[in-house]
Amino acid sequence: MAKTLARAMAFGILFCAQTLAGMAQQSSAAAPIPVPPLRIGSGDLIEVSMFENPDLSGRYRVDEMGDITVPLIGHVHVAGLTADEAATTIEKLYVEGQILLPANSHATVFIAEYATQGITINGEIKNPGVYPALGVHKLNDLIAAAGGITPLAASHVVITHKDDPGNPTTVEYNPAALKPIIPDVQIFPGDSILIPRAGVVYVAGNVAKPGAYVLDGRRALTVEEVMALAGGGGKASAMKRVQLVRTMDDGRKEQITIPANLIFKGQAPDVALVDGDILFVPTSTGKLITEQAITAAVGIGTNVVVYRTSFQ
Repeated sequence: MAKTLARAMAFGILFCAQTLAGMAQQSSAAAPIPVPPLRIGSGDLIEVSMFENPDLSGRYRVDEMGDITVPLIGHVHVAGLTADEAATTIEKLYVEGQILLPANSHATVFIAEYATQGITINGEIKNPGVYPALGVHKLNDLIAAAGGITPLAASHVVITHKDDPGNPTTVEYNPAALKPIIPDVQIFPGDSILIPRAGVVYVAGNVAKPGAYVLDGRRALTVEEVMALAGGGGKASAMKRVQLVRTMDDGRKEQITIPANLIFKGQAPDVALVDGDILFVPTSTGKLITEQAITAAVGIGTNVVVYRTSFQ
């Protein structure tokens, strides 16, 4: 009986220990990621509220020296401080100046406007520029405020934080994907967002849907795939002599004849396309066209229809 009781007690202790360990792990996993504090800068507008002393409260613009002028104290340097640190500094000055007793010196500071720490959005965005930063924003909200990404945007964005400019962060962002990728990323005053341009392959000539086909950056398109996306060749298209124009690293343009008809039959290897490639499908009765004429036919830089692929 005693042995049975001892075993039961040992099992109970072990079960409780495992339960507490599991709860600790869950608590650790659920712990929120610490948010870096927002700091005051020159030009910012801050609001100081003094408890039970409304005459000492007010809104102040931080000057170019990083100071504000507070009643009965004078200049107070607040640049580089957080709101809580600025409040503590003001409380201390009122007590040291024997203006307020410690019990009546409670201050609250609120950063009402980050005038010089806007968020910059550039690249393939419809309305690039500097956007005001009032508090903390989410990446998707800022992109929406800037009008959204352009059809030529890549499937990722580059974020440079003001406090760590040497280590930009790249995150996946592709709201138009079959499974939308919209990261829950916080953007702070002074940060910058770059929307890179995606790779583009141009298809022209005798095809159903000529235009620019955007590469998603995670895989290459091949001749067979892009022809399928373009709806295939039109009537009397010469698939046995499709022309590929590729810009080489030294700037030269190289023209290659692609036997697309054999690729479709599995009798010739498919060709991977890269950013800037132009695929031209001639008619069976047409003459061999030069790369200059192909480039002109695509109309790069004009109103080219842009298609985004759904490959993930």
